[in-house]
Amino acid sequence: MFIRIKDNGKGMSSEDLEKVGTLFYTTKKSGTGLGLSICYEIIKQHNGRIDIQSNPGKGTSFTIILPCIKDDEFQEAMVSV
Repeated sequence: MFIRIKDNGKGMSSEDLEKVGTLFYTTKKSGTGLGLSICYEIIKQHNGRIDIQSNPGKGTSFTIILPCIKDDEFQEAMVSV
């Protein structure tokens, strides 16, 4: 499954892109640096990944890629919870 989130904001520099997802890294005065770190961890726990493309001055695109499971695998997972 693919989920793409795009914006037309200020974008990110290559230096910021390298640090995205690092615990407590933020470029905002009031940010905690936890949001994307938590997202990365949740997606990783589900055997997925996040791809980020950004152009300074043009915006950023986050693509979340998660594996799909069959209905019987879903039912089995729900029973074991």
